[in-house]
Amino acid sequence: MSFITGLLLIDAPASALNNLGNVPGSMAENAVGVKVISTREGSYPYVSAQAFRYWWRTTLEQGHWGWKAAPVFRETKIAYTDANPILYWDDDLFGYMRAPSQRAEAVSDREATGLVAAATPTAKAVTRLSPLRVSTLVSVAPVRLVNDFGTMSRHEGNPVPHEHQFYRATLQGLFSLDLHAAGTFSYADRTGYLNLDEPRRKLAEQMGLEHLAEEKSYRLPLKERLQRVRALLEGLAELSGGAKQTLHYTDVSPDILVMAVTRGGNHMFGHIIAAQGERAVLNLPALQETLDVHRDDLLSDVFIGWVRGYLDAERERLEQALAEGGALAPWHGRIHIMHPREACLQLSRELETHPDWLK
Repeated sequence: MSFITGLLLIDAPASALNNLGNVPGSMAENAVGVKVISTREGSYPYVSAQAFRYWWRTTLEQGHWGWKAAPVFRETKIAYTDANPILYWDDDLFGYMRAPSQRAEAVSDREATGLVAAATPTAKAVTRLSPLRVSTLVSVAPVRLVNDFGTMSRHEGNPVPHEHQFYRATLQGLFSLDLHAAGTFSYADRTGYLNLDEPRRKLAEQMGLEHLAEEKSYRLPLKERLQRVRALLEGLAELSGGAKQTLHYTDVSPDILVMAVTRGGNHMFGHIIAAQGERAVLNLPALQETLDVHRDDLLSDVFIGWVRGYLDAERERLEQALAEGGALAPWHGRIHIMHPREACLQLSRELETHPDWLK
């Protein structure tokens, strides 16, 4: 099977992108902390995978790609999407779990809010493993957290003090998209694979989806599958979101993107970025090794999106390594360096010329 395998770096020059609420043990009542991984080396700020996926999904919903987002239904203690990957693109690529409660209270809630009429009928619990997998976004190096003190003073009387943490870091994340699973929906009766129950199977047949009997699956036409994958990629290049944007205004669109279509889901780019102090650097020997070792697993060229003005010296090292006589000279012509948006567009075009990658 084929996967889009990618790595991204986000420059967070003074940011608090994912917060944990009040700082544990703080003497101040209004002290908001950031999420960090504490180690002997120091503190590594991070953005949870759930937050990362939320940014990506929301960017797609608000963008210009025609993204069809699933409605979200709420009961007293649970919420779920319509769980219909045939109609809704996020149910397809981000996965879902829908098991409406049979308790009288939950049934009453659904009837009172009109959910029974609005939702796709559900005969039994349906689940779908997400074809899109993402990592936590973690700082490449430990950093020193800053405690910023402020006040609310637009009123008579004493000002109200408050504090919050922020950091300067480079966040690294990984992602992988299973191209076979994108737009392909199973009805095998096992957890994670029962994407379609009987009402959804009937809809698949009515809409003329290809039936893969041996896989117990239905598949969307290639054009529709490509449209969804292209939107996902192009949305990543324009990623937006994050906490404390009013105070810190961090652009979370990737400053570096490294992507390729690979055979198998193991991530080959996970160790090509190292740290020099608190600064990210390109680990050229690691990149050379992974390209050579995984040569037969690389189905596409490698597309590197790199914003000019960010780590320009490292970009120049890579360009020199690809030049004649450089360590990566054998890969000249197979590694393409451009802006991240252009890299996503170029990889999208490659998918259109290689429909076999989605089989």
